[in-house]
Amino acid sequence: MKDTKQQLSPVTVALHWIVALLIIALLCVGIYMSETETLDLYPLHKSFGVTVLMVALIRVCWRLGNGWPEPIREYLRHEQILYRTIRWVLIVGSVLMPVSGVMMSGAGGYGVELFGLELIAANPDPADPEKFIAYNETVAELGHEIHEILAWLLILAILLHAAGAWKHHLLDRDGTLRRMLGARVE
Repeated sequence: MKDTKQQLSPVTVALHWIVALLIIALLCVGIYMSETETLDLYPLHKSFGVTVLMVALIRVCWRLGNGWPEPIREYLRHEQILYRTIRWVLIVGSVLMPVSGVMMSGAGGYGVELFGLELIAANPDPADPEKFIAYNETVAELGHEIHEILAWLLILAILLHAAGAWKHHLLDRDGTLRRMLGARVE
């Protein structure tokens, strides 16, 4: 089923919500981990991050094949610009955020696993197994910086996206939010 002005396909709706909920959860957990230094959550954070990357790539392919959903109605120019900007930040960020995490952790020597399946081997220090030796410190640091900047950019974009959805629902009453929840609108 293709997206229409009246209804989004189940694939579009599912991919949107899977990526959205995983990213929101990972942002919350990531902030918690960095504030509390809770190391036990890193393996799950990395596994779900890799999962987000896989689903986000499927979503990008879906968008490339199906185009962007047609708006329900014509919007003001500034609304169109804001919508397109936020849309691109979210779609690109959903790919770059996990890529930067893999750069940070993998190149940093900490390894990357997908629920126990080793994707990039850890590089423990033989002299002190509690420490890790970076494969490439520059790439790891770049990944860390990108990951941190993207986290705050994604938080801002998600808040603006949610505010826009509520604006459409409560003020415009145009069915945009209901359509993203799978409903058919006229």
